[in-house]
Amino acid sequence: MTSTTARTTAPRITPAKALAFLRDYAVLILLAALLIVLAIASPSFFTFANLVNIVNQNTPLALIAVAGTFVIISGSFDLSTAAIYAVGSVAAAWVAMETGNVVLGLLAPPVIGLALGVFNGLAVTVLRVHSFLATLASSLIFQAIAVLITGGALIQVSLDGFSELGRGRIGGVFYTVVILIVFVAIMWFVLKGTVFGRHVFAVGGNPDAAQLSGVRVDRTRVMVFALSGLAAGMAAAIGVSRIASGQPQAGAGLEFDAIAAIILGGTSIYGGVGAVWRSVAGVFLIALIGNGFDILGFNPQIKDLVTGAIILAAVGLAAAGIKRR
Repeated sequence: MTSTTARTTAPRITPAKALAFLRDYAVLILLAALLIVLAIASPSFFTFANLVNIVNQNTPLALIAVAGTFVIISGSFDLSTAAIYAVGSVAAAWVAMETGNVVLGLLAPPVIGLALGVFNGLAVTVLRVHSFLATLASSLIFQAIAVLITGGALIQVSLDGFSELGRGRIGGVFYTVVILIVFVAIMWFVLKGTVFGRHVFAVGGNPDAAQLSGVRVDRTRVMVFALSGLAAGMAAAIGVSRIASGQPQAGAGLEFDAIAAIILGGTSIYGGVGAVWRSVAGVFLIALIGNGFDILGFNPQIKDLVTGAIILAAVGLAAAGIKRR
């Protein structure tokens, strides 16, 4: 009688699987490593108060990055978010001071941001201008509007309660942190659990195939730009409330920080791949890199070099994934 021995074959790790794993989880690995290093380097780092402060400081960027994830997954870019932030900032201060109404002033930026986002979407879909060029041009227009509203000067807001949104707390947690958590949860559900979210992935993956499948490609693109503008307006409301002044140069560079965070999180610049949680992780990876350089006493100029190298590696992973499909 012969006996056969059952042999189990270990799952084979292919280069494609390894690349996919790195693209999806490299940001979490780097984030965890940084948290461990900073916790060891500074005992005061890993405290509730400090972590809440880090989240609070980066809430405006995180809001913009989360909404920007939809734009990039759909295969587009939005370079106007910083300019929308600036318009929202000065509009909030101007409306609040002119009307004496704090609520009206802080509601102005999201409404304006939504309108400017729709404008971007229409420029891309109706004029058939590439999103990179369309939003680059619109950013110049929006920035000029911010300067015209203020004449290039600051608008100080002295109304009671105006700073409550940006500085207020509930149970030791900033209102802004609660807003961010709720926004991230809603956007995660919209992207992963709704028809609109599936359409965003379809448009980014293959717009022609999506069109043939019945997806209204242009409407989807307008909606993702509207969402991006809304988030930039929400970020502006928080930012202007925090400093109690509207500044035409507010938010300078936010658009590039947001795109960097999205790419660091593993969302592909080629469209069709991405996740909300990855972009949030990318935001706080950038934040911790800066925080870590301060704590460890490294040359701050090297921070951009390190961040740039990580972004380049993330883009390389995305490109390698595209070639293997």
